[in-house]
Amino acid sequence: MQNSDGFGLSKVGQIAVNVKDIDRAEAFYSDKLGMKHLFKAPNLSFFDCGGITLMLDIPEEPRFDHPSSIVYFQVDDIQKAFSTLSDREVKFEDRPHVIADLGEYNLWMTFFQDSEGNVMALMSKAAK
Repeated sequence: MQNSDGFGLSKVGQIAVNVKDIDRAEAFYSDKLGMKHLFKAPNLSFFDCGGITLMLDIPEEPRFDHPSSIVYFQVDDIQKAFSTLSDREVKFEDRPHVIADLGEYNLWMTFFQDSEGNVMALMSKAAK
């Protein structure tokens, strides 16, 4: 929704996820989640999420050192993604389940923690 002046935020460019150990987190996101690694800098590691950059970051100041927001990764087949990631020893908090009936499709989700204790989720829109 835009304000009367015509300005409104509409695109996510980057998401920062706080980590304690950059090497451990980088391995989790690349090896377990299978994400495309872009590059690494001191205390930072960057991944591509379909055009959105995911930045793993060791907070430099106490005001930034807190659990992250939940990142919802959209997948086509949540059951297959759940099975694949479980085989890679990703620990899920629940099994994929329907969150909402949205008319033409059901919205499915399941939640897991990354190597740093941040809550993440898989989401999928499944036709009825």
